[in-house]
Amino acid sequence: MGQVKKPAGKHISFSLLLGIGVSLFLGTLFLAVSVGSIGASVGETLGFLTDWLLGRTQDADDTLLSIVVHIRMPRVILAALVGAALSVAGVAMQGLLKNPLADGSTLGITSGGALGAVLSIVLGISLPFLPQAALALMSILFSFLSLAFILSLSYKIDYNLSTQTIILTGVIFSMLAGSLTSLLVSFAGSSLKQVVFWSMGSFSGRNWTHVLLMLPFFGVGVVWLFCLSRELNAFSLGEEQARYIGVNTRRTKLLILVMVSVLVGISVAVSGTIGFVGLVIPHITRLLTGPDHRKLIPLSALFGASFLMLTDLVARTLFSPAELPIGVVTSFVGAILFIYIFYTQTHNKTKGI
Repeated sequence: MGQVKKPAGKHISFSLLLGIGVSLFLGTLFLAVSVGSIGASVGETLGFLTDWLLGRTQDADDTLLSIVVHIRMPRVILAALVGAALSVAGVAMQGLLKNPLADGSTLGITSGGALGAVLSIVLGISLPFLPQAALALMSILFSFLSLAFILSLSYKIDYNLSTQTIILTGVIFSMLAGSLTSLLVSFAGSSLKQVVFWSMGSFSGRNWTHVLLMLPFFGVGVVWLFCLSRELNAFSLGEEQARYIGVNTRRTKLLILVMVSVLVGISVAVSGTIGFVGLVIPHITRLLTGPDHRKLIPLSALFGASFLMLTDLVARTLFSPAELPIGVVTSFVGAILFIYIFYTQTHNKTKGI
C-alpha cells in the first residue's frame, strides 16, 4: 500500500510566519512609540532608545526623549505583554477544552480577576513596599478561585466535565461576578472614576513599575505553557487518548489552569478588563499554522502583542487629546473579526469545504 500523502500548501511554513510575526511586532512597536500628540520619527525613536539602553540619557530637559522613553515605551511594552499573555491563555484554554469559544472572558476568569482587583481598589488593600503587587495578587487569586469554582460546579452538574457545561457555567459566573463588581462600584466613593475607567481597560498612566510587576508572572506563565505544548497537542486527540500516550491528565489540567489564571489575573491587574484578544488571535493564528501548539503559542504571542499595541495606539490617538478605553476598541474590532471568522467557517462547512 502506498503512503497517504498530506495535503500540500494548506498552511504557511512556520519559519516564514515567525519572520512575519517578528517583523510585525517590531514595526508596530516602533510605530506605537513614535506616534502621539508629540510625534517622533522612527530615526529619532531609534536614537532615543539606543542612547537609553547605552545609558546616554543625561539630557533630562529633552521633552521628546522623556516622552518616548519614560511615558510611551513602558505603555507600549506593557500592551505587548498583556496582548501576548491573553493570546497564549486563550490558546491554552481552547486546546485544553477543545472548544474555539474558550478563553478567559468566556469562562469567567476575567470577570473573577476583575472582581478581585476592584475589591482591592475599593478596600484600599496594599502591601508594604509593594503597593501595586496587592492588586495583582488579588486579581490572580480571584482568577484562580473563579476557575476552581467554575470547574467544581461544572463537575457537580456534569461528571464528564463536557466543554458545553464548563462554558455555560463560566457565562453564568461572569454574570454573577459582574453584578458583584457593580455592587462594589456603588461603594467606590472617591475611587469611582478609577474603577469605572479601569473596568473598561486602559494603559493610561502605566509606567515601568507596571512592566516590572508583570514580567515575572508573564515569563513563568508563557514559558510553562509552551513547555506543555506536547500535552496540549495530546488533549486535542481527547483526554482518554492523551492518557493512553502517557500524559498525566489530572496534573496537566491543573498546571494549565493555574498558568492561565496567572496570565489572565496579572493582565487584568495591570490593564483592566480587555476582551476578545484571547478569543480572536488564536483563531487567526490557527488558520495559518494548524493545531500544533509548538507553533501556535509563540506565534499567538507575537500576533497578540502586535494587535494590542496597535489597538492601544488607536485608543490614544483616534480622538486625541481624549483617550478611549482600550477595551472598547478591542471589543469592537474583535467582534467584527470573530463574526467574519465564524461566518466564513460556517459557510465553508455548509458548502462541504
